[in-house]
Amino acid sequence: MTRSSFLRRRMLAALALAVSSLAGTSAAYAQLSIEVTGAGANRIPVTIADFGGDPGMSRAVTSVIRSDLERSGLFKLVEQAQPGLTEASSIDFNAARSRGADAIAAGSVANSPDGRPEARFRLFDTNKQAQLAGAAFVTGAPQLRAAGHRIADVIYEKLIGEPGIFSTRIAYVVKAGINRFELQIADADGQNAQAALISKEPIISPAWSPNGAQLAYVSFENKKPVIYVHSLATGKRTVAANFKGSNSAPAWSPDGRKLAVVLTKDGGSQLFTLNADGSGVARLTSSGSIDTEPQFSPDGQFIYFTSDRGGSPQIYRVPVSGGAAQRVTFEGTYNVTPRLSPDGKAMAFITRGNGGFRLAVMDLASKQVQVLTDSFKDESPTFAPNGRMILIATEIGGRGVLSAVSIDGRIKQRLSVAAGDVREPAWAPYQR
Repeated sequence: MTRSSFLRRRMLAALALAVSSLAGTSAAYAQLSIEVTGAGANRIPVTIADFGGDPGMSRAVTSVIRSDLERSGLFKLVEQAQPGLTEASSIDFNAARSRGADAIAAGSVANSPDGRPEARFRLFDTNKQAQLAGAAFVTGAPQLRAAGHRIADVIYEKLIGEPGIFSTRIAYVVKAGINRFELQIADADGQNAQAALISKEPIISPAWSPNGAQLAYVSFENKKPVIYVHSLATGKRTVAANFKGSNSAPAWSPDGRKLAVVLTKDGGSQLFTLNADGSGVARLTSSGSIDTEPQFSPDGQFIYFTSDRGGSPQIYRVPVSGGAAQRVTFEGTYNVTPRLSPDGKAMAFITRGNGGFRLAVMDLASKQVQVLTDSFKDESPTFAPNGRMILIATEIGGRGVLSAVSIDGRIKQRLSVAAGDVREPAWAPYQR
C-alpha cells in the first residue's frame, strides 16, 4: 500500500457514495432496522408483563422495553405466568419462578393529573422475592417510546450492573438516490430518525460533543472538505476549519472546548488542535509523514492517531501538550482509526488481515488484540457510552450497513436502511 492510499481510502469511501446509483429517495426517511445475529452465552431470564392502563399507550411502552432487552443479547424473555399484572399488583413469585424467570417487571400507563401520560413500573427479583427498582416517568404521547427506553435502562442497570444505552442516540450518514446525503440522528434502536443536514455532496466523520449537544463533521458542499460544528438544539452551525487544502477528521476533547483536526494547509497531512469556534489553531505534529484520524484519550492527556511514519499505517499517540509520538500497534502492516473506550482501558481500531479490513480491539494494559468481526470492509468504529458495544460501518452485498458487536465479540447486531447506503456511525454520549 502506498504512503497516501490509506489516507485516501476514507475519503474515497465517502466519494464512492456520490457516484453510486441507489433506487429512490424514500430511504432517506426510512428507519434503521435491527437484526440480532448473536447473543450472550448466559442470558438472564426475565418477564416483562403486559403493562396495564390505556391499551394503546401501554402496548407501545411494553413493546419498546421487550425489544430493547431482547436486542441487547443479554436477556431471555419469559412469558408471564400471572395475567393482569401492574406495578400495584401482588406478585406470585412461585408462578414466575415456575416459568423460569429470575426477574419480573410490571407496570401501567395512564394520564397524570396534568393530562400527560405517566409510565410507572416496578422490578422484582423472583428468587429473593424483593423489589429491585421502581420509577415513574411523565412524558408526552409522542415520547412514549422514550419512557420505554428509560425503563429498559433501569432494568438493564439493576440486572447487569452497568448503565444501559437504550436511551442514547446515534448519528450516521445515509446515501439515498443520486447525490443525496443525509446526516441523520436516531434513537439507539434506529427509530425516530431525523435529518440534521441534507446535502448533495458527501458528509463524513460526524463526532458528538461530550455533552451531546453538538456534532462536528466534514462536509464537501463547497467542493472541498470543510469542518463544521452543528448545534442540534438550534440547527445553527459554524465553520471550525476551512483552511487551504483539506480540513478533516474532527475529534472533541473531553471537556468539549477543543477539536483535534487534520489539516494540509502547511503541506502534508498533520494534526492540529483548535477551539470549537475555530480560533486558537495550534500544530501538534510536524512529521514528514501522513498523520490522521486523531482521537483524544478519555483523560484528555493523549491524542491517538494513525500515521505511516513507520513505513505502514499504524496507530500512535502523542501528548496533548506536544512531544514525541509513541507507537501503539505492532501486529500486522495496517492498523488504523483508533477509538478509545469510555473508560480508557480498550482501543477499537480497524486492522487488515485475511484479505479484509476488520474490527479489532486492544486491551491497552496487556496489549492483547482480539479481532471481533469476520467481515471484509469494516470502518468507522464508535463505542457505546457504557463501553460494552462497538458500532461500525461495513459492507454487505455491495451496500453499506451498520453493525454492532460487543467488546467480547459474542453479541452482534446489524442495522440497515431498505434500499439505502448507511455509513459513518457515531454513538452519542450519555446526556448530561
